[in-house]
This record gives sequence, structure tokens and C-alpha cells, in this order.
Amino acid sequence: MNEKKKLSFVEKLSYGVGAVGKDMVYMLSASYVLYYFQDVLGVNAVAMGIILMVARVFDAFNDPVMGIVVAKTRTRWGKFRPWLFIGTLTNAVLLFIMFSCPPTLDGAGLVAYAAVTYILWGVTYTMMDIPYWSMIPAFTEGGRERENLTTLARSCAGVGSAIITVVTMLAVQWLGSAIAGGSAAAREIERTGFKYFALIVAIIFVVFILFTCFAIKEKSTVNMQTASVKQMFGALLQNDQTMTVVVAIVLINTAVYITSNLVIYFFKYDFGGSGWYNGYTLFNIFGGAIQILSMMLFFPLLRRKFTSIKIFFIALGSAMVGYAVLLLLAFTSMKNVFILFIPAFFIFAASGVLQVLTTVFLANTVDYGELKNNRRDESVIFSMQTFVVKLASGVAAFVASITLAVFSLSSDAVTEAEQTMDFSTTVAASSKVGLRMVMTLLPIAGLLVAFIWFKKKYILTDEKVEEIARQVRSRR
Repeated sequence: MNEKKKLSFVEKLSYGVGAVGKDMVYMLSASYVLYYFQDVLGVNAVAMGIILMVARVFDAFNDPVMGIVVAKTRTRWGKFRPWLFIGTLTNAVLLFIMFSCPPTLDGAGLVAYAAVTYILWGVTYTMMDIPYWSMIPAFTEGGRERENLTTLARSCAGVGSAIITVVTMLAVQWLGSAIAGGSAAAREIERTGFKYFALIVAIIFVVFILFTCFAIKEKSTVNMQTASVKQMFGALLQNDQTMTVVVAIVLINTAVYITSNLVIYFFKYDFGGSGWYNGYTLFNIFGGAIQILSMMLFFPLLRRKFTSIKIFFIALGSAMVGYAVLLLLAFTSMKNVFILFIPAFFIFAASGVLQVLTTVFLANTVDYGELKNNRRDESVIFSMQTFVVKLASGVAAFVASITLAVFSLSSDAVTEAEQTMDFSTTVAASSKVGLRMVMTLLPIAGLLVAFIWFKKKYILTDEKVEEIARQVRSRR
């Protein structure tokens, strides 16, 4: 096999730009779909939890099947780009529809609308997300090039996530007030604001992915006889390192998403104040900046002195410390959002590093699987990343919805506070305590299990990855 040409600056930039748009869309859904349907539109919290979980069960079948479809695709544009383009267009349309619920719907109709649009959104997101991440091992060989591209992509994805986390509530309030009128009820302002903000995000998403589609071409995918569905599932299940990483991703992302789903309720109903969304925005600005810095700066610096596995354990420890500090601070009479920056630093820095590492670890298992099973199944393996991320978000959203129902945290329970916008004044102290416990102790438990699991099961050290890459090259 001839020596592979290195990626150009334009290719790297275009791939990263696609990640920005992709994660803007994902974060808008992952962090705000529960809030939009439950708190803004009034869908029962338990009903929303069931919808989100059912959607994830459906994805258990849809994601691996999509991975197989991508793997079997043969076109003049490659096997990844056609699905990336089609999936992006349909997903952008569905994002707008999902956040544009007709105001005439209520009751069963509202529940049905939430269920259908969310499930279809998940299907189309899978359609583009699997080919996007599957490109990494198709562009790179094991080692620093793959790690650098993954770091870049995850950093750009972090930028997309941070943009949504930082600007969403401010943009929703501004757009809603400008279009619906400043004198409109709080719910009507948020309903209108989410609709037009989703439209803006959808357009950005399509434009950014077009850069990726036009600039990126597959380079290192090995041509081989197409496997049967049975053979491909067999190869996946036989790859013990893929399954190890998959379980770790589920545990880590569930922990992170439980907090990200509940933190908006923490600021609205616990931290309080008439301008609660300003404190929420400041918190997210700081956290988003730290998360991006951790991908672009902290991780490369740590990588100079530590192995990838050691950095993984350091990050898990940092996140657990952050959650513990957050729990302690929550029980003080805090009214200054800047105090919350202390735990935010540990949690968001760890989150950024873990996002890079889990993708690197998963990409490494592609080479491992090729060496072990004589098949290079990028799409099937990366379909598991898409599935487990959405599974984690579904589990986390279900936990969050049950928490909201049990502790009576919704705008229905505090309608008398709408005029002042200080919803914290009518929420029981026991409800606030319950919210704090769920959003900190459950994530700590999940991260601890991930630490133990990964330490026991993962064997792909940096040296072994390099050795496997050499063996794979020699086979070709």
C-alpha cells in the first residue's frame, strides 16, 4: 500500500465546520426538547420521559441498521457523503417542525406531536451522524493523525454545543419578545422564540455540512466483499474493545446529560431570581469556554506527559470532584453565580477531554477489529457511538422527567410567579433538595462505575494501538 497523503488544511477545516453545525442541532434537541415540551407546552413530564425512552429503544434497531446501510453503499461520491447530505437536509427540516408545535394542539394531540417529531428527528440525525464519524478511520491511520483529527472535530463539536448552551435562552427571550410582543405571556414568548431560533440553527446546520460534503473525500477505506447482516453484527459483538468503549460512553454521557437536562430547572426553580436565565447563560458561557479549552489546550498539554488511558482516569476523577463540590455549594445560601464556576471548571473540563478520548478509543477499535476479525467495519462500529449517545440522552431525559414529576417542578405548579419571573419563591424546599441530589449524586455514581469498568476491560494502550496500526498496514 502506498503511503497515504496527509490531510490538507481545507479538509481539516471543512470537517471541523461540519462538527460545529452538527452539534448545534444535537445540543438544541438534547438539552431543550424536554424543557420545550414539558415546561413551555405543558406536556406531562412522565409522558415526555416515556416518549424519549421509546425513541431510544427504536434507535437500538435503527442505528446499527443505518451503519450497515452506509457500509453497503457504493456511489461515485463514496459511501459516506450521500447519507451525510440527505440526513442533514431531512434532519434540519424536522428540527424546525419539532420546535414549531401548533398552538391549537393540547392533550393527546400534543403528546402525539412530540412523539412523532422526536422519533423522526432521531432517525434522520442517525442518518447523518454515523457517516460523519465513520469518516475518521476512513481518513486516517492509527496514531497521531487520527488523534489530531478527532481532537479537532471534537473541539469544533464543543464549539457548536457551547454556542447553543450559551445563547439559546437569551435568543429565545429576544426573538420571542420581538415577534410575539414584550407584553405576551412568558410561555408564548418562549414558544415563539424556540420556533424561530430552531429555524436559524437548522439553516446554519445545512450550510456548514455542505462545506464538509464538498471538501471531504474518502481515502483509506479498504475495498472488500460486502458482508451479510449476520456477519457484520457478529464482527461487532466479537470486538470486545468496541463493547468496552460503548459501555463507558453510555455511563459517562448519561451522567453528563442528567445534569445538562436538570441544570436549567436548577436555575429557574432553585437559584431563582427574575433574571434567572441571565445566571444560567453566564454559567454556560464559562462552562462552554472551559470545555472548548479542555479539548484544544488542556488535552494536548496532558497528552505530552500522560498516556491516553491515564488522562481518561484523570478526567473521570475531575468530573466526580466537580459534582461533589456542586452538591456542597448547592446547600449554602449562594446567590452569586460566579461561585458555581468552581465546580463548573472541573465538570466541563473533564467533559471536553472525555469527548475527545472516547471517540479516539472507539476509532482505535476499528483497527483492532480489522486485525481480529479480518473486517474493517467503520460504519457499524460508529453506529454504536450514535446509538449509545442517544441512548444516554434518553435515559438521562427519563430520569430528569421523573425527577420533575416527583418534585413538582414545572411552570404549571408556579403559574402565580409568571409575572415576576421569580419561580423559585413558590417551590418547596424539599423539591429543591431532591433536584440537587439527583443532578449530582447520580452522575457521581455513573462515573465511578465507568472508572471501574474501563480499568478492568480496556487493553488498547498507546503502544498496542501503534503496533496494531503497523500490522494492519502490512496486511494491505
